[in-house]
Amino acid sequence: MRIEIWSDVVCPWCYVGKRRLEKALAGFEHRDAVEVVYRSFELDPSAPRHGHESTLSQLAKKYGQSEDQMRAGMQSLIDTAADEGLDMRLFDNVHTNTVDAHRLLHLALEAGGPALQRELKEQLLAAYFLRAEDVGDHDVLRAAARTAGLAEAAGEQRVDAVLAGQEYADAVAADIAQARAYGATGVPFFVVDQRYGVSGAQPTEVFEQVLATAWADAHPVLQPVGGDADACGPDGCPI
Repeated sequence: MRIEIWSDVVCPWCYVGKRRLEKALAGFEHRDAVEVVYRSFELDPSAPRHGHESTLSQLAKKYGQSEDQMRAGMQSLIDTAADEGLDMRLFDNVHTNTVDAHRLLHLALEAGGPALQRELKEQLLAAYFLRAEDVGDHDVLRAAARTAGLAEAAGEQRVDAVLAGQEYADAVAADIAQARAYGATGVPFFVVDQRYGVSGAQPTEVFEQVLATAWADAHPVLQPVGGDADACGPDGCPI
């Protein structure tokens, strides 16, 4: 089974959704047969590469709210995230561009497969939400690459070369185009075996249901029809 997740590293609901999916997978009987791959999605491609404005202030202006109103909404999300074991610092985040983070995630997938990519994704989310670091800053991205094991797997020079250029930008754009083709207008967006789409940070129970359904569809069990009847077997045929 393959799960593709479209998300951004500055999307708080993507972090919450990640934790809820992980909980569902932890209790899934066939979890070892599930491959999870992350796909790129930029919430704001126009964001500055090195953000200085607080996300709180930027969102308040975007949605025509006061900072106090936005703070109240953020606090509700902080409380929800805490229920998933995440101590988010939403009031301290900066509005920043994420394309370079996404390009590194593509490098991680190429260099070490889905497992390495998932570890880098976790490090990037933790950097932004738990430590309030600027994930548009290349020093922050290099640190995440080292912690995740990407610098070791691909080489620090390779990480630096990707950050210095535009490699994987086409892959990022292709991911975003595919999300639009699926009809996704926001993230997180989960696609299971290219058949089932789950929009948003759904409760863990929803992920449990879709995992069970997708597995059953991919591994159908023969349903016998009718009762026992005469048939030939290893011991011969009844007469």
